[in-house]
Amino acid sequence: MSRWVCGVDGCGARFEDVESAVVHQTNEHERHQCKVCGTVVPDGYLAIRHAFDEHTRAEYVRAYDADSSAVRERERVKSEIESAADLEAIVDRLDVEID
Repeated sequence: MSRWVCGVDGCGARFEDVESAVVHQTNEHERHQCKVCGTVVPDGYLAIRHAFDEHTRAEYVRAYDADSSAVRERERVKSEIESAADLEAIVDRLDVEID
């Protein structure tokens, strides 16, 4: 069974490696407009990464009307992906720059 599952809008697509999951999210799903700053980013991991690297948790909570469990879940996803992913390989496959 594939370990990585796309969680965007209940997609459920499965992947053997995390890099393929992130590339899928970027290429196959609509872009997401950040409710804090208006920046348009790929949905999924890259949207989570943008929110938590560029904004405070308080900004996220206010803009998304989120609670602490939503913040913790997204932080867990971000941490799990970053501990397993080769971010340079993702960048190479996307041919974009990730800050």
